[in-house]
Amino acid sequence: MSRPPTWTPPPCARATPLRTRRGRFAALDARPAGRAQGTALLVPGFTGSKEDFIALLEPLTQAGYRVVAVDGRGQYETEGPDTEEAYTQGELAADILAQAEALDATGTDGTPVHLLGHSFGGHLARAAVLLDRAPFRSLTLLSSGPAEVAPAQREKLKLLRDALSTMTMEEVWAAMQAMDAPAEETPTDGAELRHRWLRTHPAQLIAAGRQLASEPDRVAELAAVQPLPKHVMSGERDDTWPVAWLDSMATRLGARRTVITGAEHSPNTDRPDATAKALADFWDEAY
Repeated sequence: MSRPPTWTPPPCARATPLRTRRGRFAALDARPAGRAQGTALLVPGFTGSKEDFIALLEPLTQAGYRVVAVDGRGQYETEGPDTEEAYTQGELAADILAQAEALDATGTDGTPVHLLGHSFGGHLARAAVLLDRAPFRSLTLLSSGPAEVAPAQREKLKLLRDALSTMTMEEVWAAMQAMDAPAEETPTDGAELRHRWLRTHPAQLIAAGRQLASEPDRVAELAAVQPLPKHVMSGERDDTWPVAWLDSMATRLGARRTVITGAEHSPNTDRPDATAKALADFWDEAY
């Protein structure tokens, strides 16, 4: 679970619904002081939310980009159905296409958007591009691997799915807290993470966990999507997809590869300034 360094958006951003043909999505919309040279859509990962990208918003707007981070359906402040069928990969990918379409309609540069997906969000971003690459200027996969997660993570996901099938969200939260080793307190420990967890639909978590544990390798399909600049980013350590898997995926994609020193599975929260710089540099060249 990503731990945002802050839950308060910077002055350049405002919380606002993104209205699309597939419904309303809670979003943080950050805009530069002058005319934007591009627009980026940021898709969060498993158990995450738009707040996972808060620390990226100011440096990316300072680099000249409009940046919109969203909660997907059933995530945190975006409503969603209670049935797992509503959270298939195809449904969530179609949501991303609708979000990109809405951004193009309200955009500041009139061009396709730069798409970024973190972890599970990377699989959804990939699926969206495979459905229709036209709305996108580039694709960044942030700590998101080529296929299913590592074996140890698959075991954890099964435990979580089983728990969510028989326990309330409050009960599962208490169990997870009891199992976690004591950690150094941070400003995001406690109430904020719990509040986000309790507002996330269990059906979304169950469906997402099942997808993460069974996702096929679609790298060859994605590599065939041309022309589309691609970027594989990660920390220097990752227990969800080993870094070596991400290295190999980048090679197979012919993608730019960036490793953020000092970061693990969430460079966006571990090292946001370095992550933002790498993103802006890639977007500047992605034409």
